[in-house]
Amino acid sequence: MKLRFSYFLAIGILAGVAGWMWTGTYIEGGLGENEGSTPPPAERSQAADAALFRVEVREISAEPRRSVLIIRGRTEAEARVPVRAETSGRVAERRVSEGQLAKAGDVLCVLDKGAREAKVAEARALLAQARLDHTAVTQLNEKGFAAQTRVAALKAAMDAAAAKLEEQELELSRTIIHAPITGVVESPMAETGTILATGQVCATLIDADPILAIGQVSERDINALRIGQQAEVELATGGSVSGKVRYIAPAADPATRTFRVEIEVPNTDGRVRDGITATARVPLLEQRAHRISSGILTLNDAGTVGVRAVGPDNTVSFYPTQILGGDTDGIWVGGLPETLRVIVVGQDYVIEGQTVEPVVKMAEATQ
Repeated sequence: MKLRFSYFLAIGILAGVAGWMWTGTYIEGGLGENEGSTPPPAERSQAADAALFRVEVREISAEPRRSVLIIRGRTEAEARVPVRAETSGRVAERRVSEGQLAKAGDVLCVLDKGAREAKVAEARALLAQARLDHTAVTQLNEKGFAAQTRVAALKAAMDAAAAKLEEQELELSRTIIHAPITGVVESPMAETGTILATGQVCATLIDADPILAIGQVSERDINALRIGQQAEVELATGGSVSGKVRYIAPAADPATRTFRVEIEVPNTDGRVRDGITATARVPLLEQRAHRISSGILTLNDAGTVGVRAVGPDNTVSFYPTQILGGDTDGIWVGGLPETLRVIVVGQDYVIEGQTVEPVVKMAEATQ
């Protein structure tokens, strides 16, 4: 069998190529031998692995911050007292009108006395008769003409008559209804001629000095409040008044998990009315905190909010933060060291313990 020439040619070319590659003197595409030429891919890969990841950092320091706790609610009178009739009767006279200031002890309503005065007179007569009988029997007993039991029986009768008189006088006094506190008469009040049953309202008094600003505070913020703290209360009607915290509920509302807080506001002129929407601002104790941009906050693997920072050895650390509040220049956070280099660019591409190349941010834009 004859071999073709093409077979010999192919074998020769293959042997030549194999020998050339064995010498190692071949050229890779895209590479040059001159200075500054692109290195081989293997060298480029090794160089990339050896280079540190660059991040932009900024050094921040803690600043003094006095935060303000905002409590939204309404105003409420110090006392709202419905003055009720203690006996039944027709309203014969009204001594006050709606909107009038009534002082403690002033007469609000006068009920028709009916037969009450006659019953008092009758009780007095019976008491006088009982006293005469008791006196006479006592004298007879001293002379030996009356038994001691008779004296005791008439003494009991005299005491019962005195108690009856006291009862009738009390019933008569209940026809005059007095104001138990000083306050403004609220509308409506009983009209003249109205029949009031026992327990029905003659008038309602509102004591609005001092007046209270009532609000609810979350369980997260309640520990920041103290009795006696000053507060500024803004009213929906305009203007503001000053007061102080006078009551903090010892237990939370089971439905809302919030605590009732009362702020006492002097109201001698009655300018602040009951039931007005109010916003109280309570300055809290000064604390050290950092003001940062919200954009540099990140999450760790556990889902905790915080920042990543670079230490002196250029390793990355994660610091959990507590968000305290915000303003037009950024947000305030707590829980960080006094000073640290926080990563402002690239914080989401590094992990804790990684060594990086920090680049200091020279100029800071307004956050």
